[in-house]
Amino acid sequence: MSNHSSPSLRQLLPSLTGGVWVWVFLFTFVSCSHTPSSIPASFTDTSDSLALYPDYRDVVVPPNIAPLNFMVTDEAATEFVAKVGEMVCGASDDGKFELDSTAWRNLLTDARGKDVSVEVYAHRPAGWVRYRPYTFSVAEEEIDPYLSYRLIEPGYELYRQLGLYQRNLTNFDEAVIYENNRSFEDNENHCINCHNYQAYDTRHMLFHVRAAHGGTVIVEGDKAHKIAIKHDSILGAGVYPSWHPTLPLVAFSSNKTGQVFHMKHAEKIEVLDEASDLILYDVEKNTVQNILRSDDQLETFPCWSPDGRRLYYCSAKMPAALLENYVTEAMVMRYDSLLYNIYCLDFDPATRRFSAPQLVLDAAAMGKSASVPRISPDGRYLLFTLGDYGQFHIWHHSADLWMLDLQDLPPMVNTFTTDGKPVYHAWETPEDLYPLTEANSSDADSYHGWSSNGRWIAFASRRDDGNFSRVYISYFDRKGRAHRAFLLPQRDPEYNVLLLKSYNVPELTCSALSVTTEELNHVVLHTDAETATFLPAE
Repeated sequence: MSNHSSPSLRQLLPSLTGGVWVWVFLFTFVSCSHTPSSIPASFTDTSDSLALYPDYRDVVVPPNIAPLNFMVTDEAATEFVAKVGEMVCGASDDGKFELDSTAWRNLLTDARGKDVSVEVYAHRPAGWVRYRPYTFSVAEEEIDPYLSYRLIEPGYELYRQLGLYQRNLTNFDEAVIYENNRSFEDNENHCINCHNYQAYDTRHMLFHVRAAHGGTVIVEGDKAHKIAIKHDSILGAGVYPSWHPTLPLVAFSSNKTGQVFHMKHAEKIEVLDEASDLILYDVEKNTVQNILRSDDQLETFPCWSPDGRRLYYCSAKMPAALLENYVTEAMVMRYDSLLYNIYCLDFDPATRRFSAPQLVLDAAAMGKSASVPRISPDGRYLLFTLGDYGQFHIWHHSADLWMLDLQDLPPMVNTFTTDGKPVYHAWETPEDLYPLTEANSSDADSYHGWSSNGRWIAFASRRDDGNFSRVYISYFDRKGRAHRAFLLPQRDPEYNVLLLKSYNVPELTCSALSVTTEELNHVVLHTDAETATFLPAE
């Protein structure tokens, strides 16, 4: 997370010229961290494009978001002033605007449910110019105040210099949850991943540790402990987690995963499952059992419905030729033929029994592959990523966010059987199934999560440069439409350009973690994992 100097965006964005003369009254406000400035008494309106980063034009933002600091580029200009609502702010010498937090908070309070106009002025040798004003909107609904994510180098051949962090979205405070080793040591080298919370509540949280010091760290309040999931009847340790919304249960996939590093491919890395199943872990009893275990299906990415009575997941059918004579190299060569559909299992909390699999979305029939199902808090919408193949869409340029409206779907009915077991299908219409066009980009959009009120979606996107995943946030309105996504605000608007890390798995929560980094360091580095007891199928 370096803040050292690098090529400025001034060198990357075009210069601006042009104009028409206009006169205005002079006003001055103390509402910026830089020297207070005033709107110029005279200026020329220019039709030149405003080179703005991040681009916050025409977005919808929460009324509790941190200031939308930004920077502008005009090679001919020596001074910049902006009027944001009734706030007036001068920029630093490099065109960066850092808005006063108190004035910003007052602005959002007054503008809740309304639009805010922004005017940017640049001083050129011939005088002041004003770019075409733009607006952003302030929603009525707030976003959960905390966002957790992993920061990792895009090429992660080694498990080092990565960590889990929690950001306060109402300001710019970032706290360390856990960081691994800063330098490479064979006996200390470990990965951390897959953080997850129970119903947006940080009192119940977990994350995985791989390689040295391996295990799953379970957080309950301000205490933590480490467990290990391993048994001859289980494929491997738990991977992608989903905490039941009310019960002390976590659904994991159990994956035999490998990475393929392409020599000639725009997407560089492919993550493949050679095998994957679903397992259920009881946090209180430290027991684990299989949910689904099969040789011909690759089940992954489980996700509970908000009422806890249904478990969604993705599954792809293993090619028949590989089942007869499995060879890893053959799987690698077929990486782009694996198409994942979305299924669900009904769950009885009283008996803890699951139904037979039910097909929810036949992505393969569309010639596509679905990944990371997430259900909105009201249970109505199924948000997922759709790409051309595979399930690790964070590397896939084709990956976009899609939505399936579950409300008007007909009841799932038996349509055919597989090995004597009923399989169900929910037929959807084009109105039920649609891409989130306004939020998507031409590059990978993936690893998404809902806010607790269902009005905001945080996700990872590579739209800026195609290499680094950064957090974008989109407003999701009551009509089921996503709005233009905006980049996570930073105190320094150029921070995301200078940060040579990718954001991974953004998770919104209602509160900050109460467990300390010191407690987690102790648990990971100085305690042994307690092995979970395996429960055989009845």
